Amino acid sequence: MRILVHEFVSGGGFAGRDVPASLAREGAAMRTALVSDLAAIGGHHIVTTADPRFPLEPPPGVEVVTLPRRSATLLDLLITSADAVWLVAPETNGCLERLAARIERKGIALLGSGSAAIRRASNKAGLVRRLARHGVSHPTTRVLCRSRDGQMDGRTAAREIGYPLVVKPGQGAGCGGVCLARNASELQHAVDMAQRATRSRRLLLQRYVRGVAASVSLVADGRRAVALTVNAQSVRASRPFSYRGGTTPLDHPLAARAVAAALRTCQALPGLRGYVGVDLVLTPANAVVIEVNPRLTTAYLGVRSALRGRGGAGNVAALVLDACAGTLRRPPPVQRSVRFMASGRVEELSA
Repeated sequence: MRILVHEFVSGGGFAGRDVPASLAREGAAMRTALVSDLAAIGGHHIVTTADPRFPLEPPPGVEVVTLPRRSATLLDLLITSADAVWLVAPETNGCLERLAARIERKGIALLGSGSAAIRRASNKAGLVRRLARHGVSHPTTRVLCRSRDGQMDGRTAAREIGYPLVVKPGQGAGCGGVCLARNASELQHAVDMAQRATRSRRLLLQRYVRGVAASVSLVADGRRAVALTVNAQSVRASRPFSYRGGTTPLDHPLAARAVAAALRTCQALPGLRGYVGVDLVLTPANAVVIEVNPRLTTAYLGVRSALRGRGGAGNVAALVLDACAGTLRRPPPVQRSVRFMASGRVEELSA
């Protein structure tokens, strides 16, 4: 099978535009790890894209195609030449959804969620209702809409929720535009920062949940899902929030509850396929789902290392290929504990 890997940030999506260094490092690290895992499976022809500023030293047999500025035609040619495409892109402003729809229109298989499932998962306002119907805990949330004069006044919603609260774009990825407002004097600044991070007319105000920031990494086949690991997240709650990486697996009394909540979340969002990340906060008594990532996340860097056994066993990319082909396999046991950084660095933790 000819597989095209297109990691948007380091793979040419920002060609000709400025890219924050931290974002470029994170994207390039995921691209390198994914391409290496796919190449290790054997039997496939792997092609990946690269921004000229972020070159890749690929494993033997992997083809790298540089996408310069104004490369839409070249990307289309690469898509149509592939049997399947693995996308890694932010949901911000519909980026991931548009790319998935572009591939679907060409009749090429996606090694991940389709555009409809991405739309459902990316709609953070709609996620509130979906999770409630499936009995999944979620922070109290209010939707803030931009008025005709372009202003957003969140004071009424903030009084209903109570401080501290989190302001975030209605559609986004990671910590982009996510801000903490500890009191009324900080609210408008948080709203302004979130607005600058999105073209959407809607923002979300959510109750800030105190606890342990965590995520669950899963593989899904469109109907069912299995959990790979529960991961600790290193997130600084500030203005704006910042994500630094994490550790896996997370040893926590509510780890099993986190897995159960993540699996119910996947049930609430039919059509999720491939690698999925569910972000949560573990309080002393509950697992509260924050949002869903219908794509590869930075935690993949740690998960692949934690599960990898001798002789290449525990290849997460292989599990994803099987799931997308309709076979959802039981994940391997965790082999080691690791720390992973948003920069791409991974280190094994001593026992």
